[in-house]
Amino acid sequence: MHEVGIMQNTLSMALKQAQASGATQVHELRMRIGAMSGVVPDALTFAFEVLRKDTLAAEAKLEIETVPASCWCARCQTEFPVPDLIYECPQCHEPSVELRRGLELELVSIEVS
Repeated sequence: MHEVGIMQNTLSMALKQAQASGATQVHELRMRIGAMSGVVPDALTFAFEVLRKDTLAAEAKLEIETVPASCWCARCQTEFPVPDLIYECPQCHEPSVELRRGLELELVSIEVS
């Protein structure tokens, strides 16, 4: 379960930033997770619940935005959604090798006081 390691690093970054700003409490962490990132949001949430104890984020909540995958078709010059592992343009049926979205793994913001 690599989500524990991901959350350890994410929480560590958030706590360092909160402490650097003089905050005494973290209220919320917001993340963006791509559908093709290999990260399971429920496992990440579980790791957060466990790891936040006895930190400035002990009462914080985790908000996760899932970013759907999309590819670029060079022939049609258009972006299209990728419902599964087949990256084929729905218009011209040309295979695409350019995944534009869906691999995100970002700590977008933290809310502190």
